Amino acid sequence: MLLAIDIGNTHTVFGLMKGNEVLYHWRITSGLARTEDEIGMLLMSFFDNNNIEIKNIDGVSISSVVPNLTTIYIQMSERYIKKIPFIITNKIDLGFSIGYNDPSTVGADRICNAAAGVWKYGKPLIIIDFGTATTFDCIDEKGDYLGGVISPGIETSIKSLHLKAAKLPEIELQFPKTFIGRTTEESMQIGIVTGTVFTVEALITEISKELIGKPLVVATGGLAKVISLRTNLINTVDLNLCLEGIALLFERNKK
Repeated sequence: MLLAIDIGNTHTVFGLMKGNEVLYHWRITSGLARTEDEIGMLLMSFFDNNNIEIKNIDGVSISSVVPNLTTIYIQMSERYIKKIPFIITNKIDLGFSIGYNDPSTVGADRICNAAAGVWKYGKPLIIIDFGTATTFDCIDEKGDYLGGVISPGIETSIKSLHLKAAKLPEIELQFPKTFIGRTTEESMQIGIVTGTVFTVEALITEISKELIGKPLVVATGGLAKVISLRTNLINTVDLNLCLEGIALLFERNKK
């Protein structure tokens, strides 16, 4: 079994994998104040609750967009799992090329999403990840990573507007029934939550014009299900895409 770790800006997800299948998964906050011992003890409690023995874990692989946490998780893996983890970067054998001017600036999570997306769904492909940021990853008809779009995530926008404007509240993630808000909360929900759907649809439409062939659109991330219910341009939701990509790239680079 492989322990796949997806370290994001807000949450970190552990996935216990058998091949590309997710057997178990657990989510914790990505706190910079956590030590390797705190993380290790949390992980041990997850294992104990599911009768998982550490000796059955063959490897550890990490995708991280938080460099300060990467070192802590490496130390945790070496101390508690007794494995030196494999770190996902643009320098490993990906099986595809990256079209960014500086490939090193593409987040590991986006690389993993692309790897799993092509393997599961083919190409061309648009992958939308609704996380701390909302990202669009674009894969061409050859399976190469072209680039994409990065915008603030829905919850990030809600919190930011609340913090920057003294009279604006921190709203719930809901879709009002109208397009004219009758309260401050409704007005913000229309602008941020409903507005996200229109932005997503517009970007899918314009990105598709720049790709050869009709792309499949896959959504992942915490709010993928919520947004996908509001548009027919998202073809499928796959919440385990990054974990599966971590496992795929680990196997590809195992030698």
